[in-house]
Amino acid sequence: MRLARFTARTLRAEWHAIVTDPVRRLARRGLSGLLLAFVAAFGVVFFHDIAQHPTGALWVTRLGGVRADLPLWESLLRTPVSLYVPALDLPVWAGITQLFLAFALAELTLGRARTLAIAYTATLAGTLTARLMIAAGPGWWGFGLPPETGRVLDTGPSAAVVGLFTYLAVVRRAPVVFTLTGGSMVWESVAVPNLAGREHLVAVGTAVVLGLLHGQGGRLRATAALTLLPVRRADRGRGPAPRTVRADAGRTAAPPPTTVPPAP
Repeated sequence: MRLARFTARTLRAEWHAIVTDPVRRLARRGLSGLLLAFVAAFGVVFFHDIAQHPTGALWVTRLGGVRADLPLWESLLRTPVSLYVPALDLPVWAGITQLFLAFALAELTLGRARTLAIAYTATLAGTLTARLMIAAGPGWWGFGLPPETGRVLDTGPSAAVVGLFTYLAVVRRAPVVFTLTGGSMVWESVAVPNLAGREHLVAVGTAVVLGLLHGQGGRLRATAALTLLPVRRADRGRGPAPRTVRADAGRTAAPPPTTVPPAP
């Protein structure tokens, strides 16, 4: 019974944090609170339709196709566009549904700026780590990858989706969502050991670190303020510094002697 009550409380709190609270914010803000979600979904649909033609597929690859064998500056320029380029080996409509849900919940809970920052950071961390794995080469206790992996097309918003769900699970204290997200990524990397699975694990780890650091800046500022407060109070209690008084400051000069005239 205790385990059942604990499970019920956990599920109820998680449902309120992940679903109920964002829905209430959506009711207050309207559809404008889903701007990033609509833009992300429209971007995936747009690039998917363009990629159906040979010329469009060439331009999509030039704009958002990221590979580890590209120069670093070129990969960094293509990474923002690669968030909206769907992966070729995954169903696009299932990916759009996950993408829309992840960006919608994150935008309503975290705000637009933080949502974009988390999504881009998770994607960029996976891309850079893949380059390190390929540079290390095979071995290294399973960390390294063969050089031919650098020619694999590394696109798609999956790393951003995984990062957003993991960050929300850590910040909102949602163990069920965290288990489903992180557990599915671990199972994917074990069942299908490819580059995408490793990048998803890197995205999960990056989101966990960012989630644990969430709110630490305010705590550090509050701690610094509490540390400096006694010093400021002590300075106020001292009062003005005493003035130095000279030894002869209270003395007055003696009047000059007066001459008394003789009596007549």
